[in-house]
Amino acid sequence: MDQFTGTRTVSSQHAFDLEKLESWLAEQLPGFAGPLSVEQFKGGQSNPTYKLITPAKCYVMRSKPGPVAKLLPSAHAIEREFRVMSALALTGVPVARMHVLCEDESIIGRAFYVMEFVAGRVLWDQALPGMSNDQRGAIYDEMNRVIATLHSVDVKAVGLADYGKPGNYFARQVGRWSKQYLASVTQDIPEMNRLIDWLPAHMPASALDESQVAIVHGDYRLDNLIFDAAEPRITAVLDWELSTLGHPLADFSYHCMAWHIPPGTFRGIGGLDHAALGIPSEREYIRRYCERTGRGTPDELLADWNFYLAYNLFRLAAITQGIAKRVVDGIAASPQAKATGAATPKLAELAWGFAQAA
Repeated sequence: MDQFTGTRTVSSQHAFDLEKLESWLAEQLPGFAGPLSVEQFKGGQSNPTYKLITPAKCYVMRSKPGPVAKLLPSAHAIEREFRVMSALALTGVPVARMHVLCEDESIIGRAFYVMEFVAGRVLWDQALPGMSNDQRGAIYDEMNRVIATLHSVDVKAVGLADYGKPGNYFARQVGRWSKQYLASVTQDIPEMNRLIDWLPAHMPASALDESQVAIVHGDYRLDNLIFDAAEPRITAVLDWELSTLGHPLADFSYHCMAWHIPPGTFRGIGGLDHAALGIPSEREYIRRYCERTGRGTPDELLADWNFYLAYNLFRLAAITQGIAKRVVDGIAASPQAKATGAATPKLAELAWGFAQAA
């Protein structure tokens, strides 16, 4: 997993004027003092992420892609990331502390924000090699606890009542990702064309329940979490670009796709002997979520599970297709973007399989 971890030299397509950034931070960020040096994190597919290093401390900067990038509509919304993490700092959801947001593109050529650097572990392999069964079980239970905590946040109390549009969440999401996919097509994928028609016509009653509203992360998975260096405790949830107000089961079922995606396709644990590894079964994981949130029973959630998995695999395929398009355009943020984009046909095939099962 060395291709994902640590930092590297800033790539040419994501480079910027370091002196202008240092001058701006000296004026806008209390306590900042140069000289400043910058490295780019290897992980991440959408918004490039940088480690800002000064003699006294380190920071993390997230920006939109380089100034030459042709951005898809509503993508790369770093302003929303800054807002939601600032609000969640008042809750039990672990997030990095936000420092400053800059929407003035004259500084480095695109919008960016700077946040606290949170030290710890990012775990990329969901099978958690090298851990004991008890350690794996504790990591998975902590992931479950934090997503349940997120979905229990009072959106009005934290000032996020207007963070998403009300009603018709799944219809809007299917429409959005259909448009994003069609705007980034690089090859014909028949299953995606079928899903664009199938999903709006087969939404179950549970997906249309507008009383179910929560802050949804949009990309909640193991490698978007920072764990304490020694304990099975999440210290920060990362990458809030896709967050909004929406149906919590959309978010939770996306997280549970890992149980259905084979290792090597998109970092899943499908087909592994979960009991032998100390990893909970999907049903047991759902049971713990239901207990923590009070949202139904495993049987109630699983009744429409095939639709949710088809929807989320379709959505993930639309995201990876966007990455494939950025590879073609030469603006991909991660060296692994080509491999990630190449997973799109397989994800679409898996999605259509669940649609047929539903």
